[in-house]
Amino acid sequence: MKPHTCLRIVLILASMLLWWNLSWAQTPRAEREHTAQSLATLLNVGRLVVERNQPLINDPQKGDKGFTPEAFEHQVVEEFLRQTAIDLNRLPSDLPALEKIQLPLLLRASKEVVADAQFVINQRGIGYKNFIPATFGSQAARKFSNRSHVKIKQTALNPRNLKNLPDAYEEQILNRLAAQPVSHAPVTEWIDDGKLLRTLTPIYYSQDCLVCHGDPKGMLDISGYLREGAREGDLAGAISIQIPLNNP
Repeated sequence: MKPHTCLRIVLILASMLLWWNLSWAQTPRAEREHTAQSLATLLNVGRLVVERNQPLINDPQKGDKGFTPEAFEHQVVEEFLRQTAIDLNRLPSDLPALEKIQLPLLLRASKEVVADAQFVINQRGIGYKNFIPATFGSQAARKFSNRSHVKIKQTALNPRNLKNLPDAYEEQILNRLAAQPVSHAPVTEWIDDGKLLRTLTPIYYSQDCLVCHGDPKGMLDISGYLREGAREGDLAGAISIQIPLNNP
């Protein structure tokens, strides 16, 4: 074999090996980023379903509301499919392996939160139940995080629930989000020398949120908290997710 032919083969093999190594290194990161995005969407969908059912949940005239964990799940599966084209009942075969594990885990935790709240939800004679999107989201995130190496947290610069206080990294990103125009794109970064994925997906106040969080600032709202004087489109907080590159 001619020397230049051997050299060509060596260069081709070296290029293939380099491509394989780069692909191998990048794939886990890409999978984790996609998983983080899907988890944030799923938690947000759960919040949305709770928000849509607020009139039912807070109906003082009705006892059994029919807002069971199964009814909640059905609405979540439908909305998640609409937003992502992913059917939680039949996860696509090409979905990252990590995502196939974590999505059902978060859905199960979310259903458990609704199950735990059944007594409160179905109370007759009481209007406001304090089972709202923020309450649901915080509880579902904690249940999930206690069972997974993936960590999810609702956080805000001035949270009503002190368990949702931001850490230093979250505070930095929240301040950045608060100072820029509305953008629903998550902030995604690899920190600790590329060993830890951190993402923050912003949450903004909708018109419905202003019933408790809007004007007049400083007045007590229906839940007993001081109103923040927020306006529609203001940053309410974020869904913060941490995924290590290597599973513990």
